[in-house]
Amino acid sequence: METIEQIVAMPRIGDQAPEFKAITTQGEINFPADYKGKWVILFSHPADFTPVCTSEFMTFAKMEQEFAAHNCQLVGLSVDGLYSHIAWLRTIKEKIEYRGMKNVEVKFPLIEDITMNVAKKYGMIQPGESSTKAVRAVFFIDPKGIIRAIIYYPLSLGRNFDELMRALVAMQTADKHSIATPADWRPGDDVIVPPAGSCGVAKERMDNVEAGVKCYDWFFCTKELPVENV
Repeated sequence: METIEQIVAMPRIGDQAPEFKAITTQGEINFPADYKGKWVILFSHPADFTPVCTSEFMTFAKMEQEFAAHNCQLVGLSVDGLYSHIAWLRTIKEKIEYRGMKNVEVKFPLIEDITMNVAKKYGMIQPGESSTKAVRAVFFIDPKGIIRAIIYYPLSLGRNFDELMRALVAMQTADKHSIATPADWRPGDDVIVPPAGSCGVAKERMDNVEAGVKCYDWFFCTKELPVENV
């Protein structure tokens, strides 16, 4: 008899974050309702007691307060069980010293997902990589519970944490100032002014360039945004 495999559509940018309840190393959570009003980085990792994941969790834990300063909470996930999570996090704190990091305590929740229910809802299981391990997915979810950005990494590639922070700050800056950010933008760099919506506005923009605004052409204008305003 032919087996029919259930296909679950991956959530997309602009979608409401799929809801779930789960047991974590910090107790039960109701997601994303428990995080209303905050940004969340929901991320998956393939398995406990693996080296790449260990380096990532130590880095996430080291940067947790930095993310919190930007009103962002961290929530991790793997398809391992709760007791495996607890044992692994204890091992990290008690035994692992890496790149100057030691005695690292992971305080953000790590979801138990033995059934792979959450991983499947978020498209974290990629059969081309593994049918039993979640790839390194990262979902940026805004204070209204909307998915704003998604980054996927293969099992072998550790994440770039500077980029995760840069992406978070860039999206928050875009929301706050109604601008866009150019390639390789960092806080303090010039930002992009929204394109002109009509021929009249385009001509006026080129004829009357505001102070602090630089127009390369009618469709491409930037302006200064001091780092203290980000």
